[in-house]
Amino acid sequence: MSQFAKPLTQRLYSLDVFRGFIMFLLIAEATGFHESFARLTEGSIFYPLALQLQHHPWNGLHFWDLIQPFFMFIVGVAMPFSFKKRLKKGGRKELNKHIAMRCLKLFLFGVLLHCIYSLGLVWELWNVLVQLAFTILIAYTIMGKSAKFQIGFTIFLLLLTEFLYRMYNPEAPYAKGHETFGAWADLLVMGKVNDGYWVFINFVPTAAHTIWGVVCGQLLQNSVSASNKLKTFLFWGVLATTLGFTLDFFEITPIIKRIATTSFTLASGGISILALALFYWIIDVRGYKKKWLQIFAVVGTNSIFIYLFAETFGHLIFREFDILWNTGLFHNLEAHKDWLLVLESLLILLFLWSITYYLDKRKIYFKV
Repeated sequence: MSQFAKPLTQRLYSLDVFRGFIMFLLIAEATGFHESFARLTEGSIFYPLALQLQHHPWNGLHFWDLIQPFFMFIVGVAMPFSFKKRLKKGGRKELNKHIAMRCLKLFLFGVLLHCIYSLGLVWELWNVLVQLAFTILIAYTIMGKSAKFQIGFTIFLLLLTEFLYRMYNPEAPYAKGHETFGAWADLLVMGKVNDGYWVFINFVPTAAHTIWGVVCGQLLQNSVSASNKLKTFLFWGVLATTLGFTLDFFEITPIIKRIATTSFTLASGGISILALALFYWIIDVRGYKKKWLQIFAVVGTNSIFIYLFAETFGHLIFREFDILWNTGLFHNLEAHKDWLLVLESLLILLFLWSITYYLDKRKIYFKV
């Protein structure tokens, strides 16, 4: 899956920084930092901060619930930049082939990760890479259309989601449990449901995140002024965010990340657009390109690679460190175990980050 190439976002450094920030947090989770930090801070004034690094159990929104939308959104933003270069090199036929293979690889990687998690062959489709395979394919299919058409299509996807959930269980379409349309679809496709109530059919509403990313990427390529771009981002970001929270506030449709309700998709999508506007304004418009931003940028240039590496070898390294520190040299420091686990996580995170730094310095970029 690898090849040597230049970064796709040289003109807009903010995209690599934004993407890198997302991936940095994702690999931090893979090292066990979020869980260790929560245990360490439980009962302290820092515990509410630790909770923001955990998914909300059902109706509500934590910061961590925004990471997958950010990820799927920024992939969409980068698509117009990447595809423009590929069209110049190989034409539409080659691009179609690339997209088909890319989506197939993402799907297979997502399935494989579930097999690794389960230490055996399983048929589970809840991983973000599986979701991304479908959202990229949907976004690519319509990205040649006008922005109005693309936005209109996402509205259709959200209305379709509402219709399916409400028709399946009219009395309690979004009740916590396995009596939702999403759970029914999982039983149909996989013959099982997820203990955490995640559902495979999430890719239908969250395709909006990738499509909105494409629309934003196309606007960034446009020749209009930076101020007009920012105004457009702010308008649509505030509108989507407000609509999402309004639906939740008036108990029309609750914000639930685990089944990607329309209110969640709108709120998280709107925040994604606002986050892009913030990164773009600070880094590319104001010219704030300090050296420390490379901490995130180097991770952004090898995002899929480091995610896969962290979710496989990262977990293995975490277990080995745990054995070393808890049964080996540091086993007598039981009173400080939580501190050791946080330190352990940070050391593994540093190791994983150093890999991306090494690759970036040698201009080696792994792409799917």
